[in-house]
Amino acid sequence: MTSSGQEQESSLITHLEALRRVMLRSLGALAIGIVPLFIVSPYVLDWFCKQIILQGGVTLHYFSPMEVFLLQLKISALLDCVLFSPYIAWNVWQFVLPALYDNEKKFIRSMVALTSFLFVAGVTFCLIVCFPLVVRFGMSFAGETLQPIFGVSNLVSLALWLSLAFGCMFQFPLVTYALIRGGIVDYKTVCNKRPYVVVAILVFAALLTPPDIISQLMLGLPTYLLFEMGLLAARVTRNG
Repeated sequence: MTSSGQEQESSLITHLEALRRVMLRSLGALAIGIVPLFIVSPYVLDWFCKQIILQGGVTLHYFSPMEVFLLQLKISALLDCVLFSPYIAWNVWQFVLPALYDNEKKFIRSMVALTSFLFVAGVTFCLIVCFPLVVRFGMSFAGETLQPIFGVSNLVSLALWLSLAFGCMFQFPLVTYALIRGGIVDYKTVCNKRPYVVVAILVFAALLTPPDIISQLMLGLPTYLLFEMGLLAARVTRNG
């Protein structure tokens, strides 16, 4: 093997080792955080159930001995991902930073903070604004001959899934901004493709939410507004 080949192999091994350390640190942080968050999860579940009862005036039920325990595990896992998302993002970008120029490093550091902020903002918006509307929409079908019996696992699992969907979709402006800023796509091209973007957002919203129009619109509309914010930020940077 030539010296250049040995250098390439050594470089590949070094990068793989660095990637392994990033993954181990991230998984280690999640593993450490899951224990105290699991202890906190019953209080979070109790608060969440009280909010659902206030929204719909319903009594929640569970139907198997392990249902609440597994639900607390889900809640602690979501809290773990939300609370440690800044640390995980920082680890990932630390792996990428050595290959970037100084101006790119500053850009990436700001993106890490915005990524974490938008994820938390998406989860918060879902739990405070969207989910109560979904519950009230479901309660609107109740009548004299049709009474709802809500399982706590179904409702909380729905809330957790919607929270993750909102957290991910709220990254849309950063993706738009980064693609334009990096020169991967042209600003005018993206502006001209707005109808296709709207369709794509609606499709993703339909895939990530339950089959009801309320939750789909509640995810789709903010995502489109965030897309426009990403375009605006890209235009300001471009003109500057």
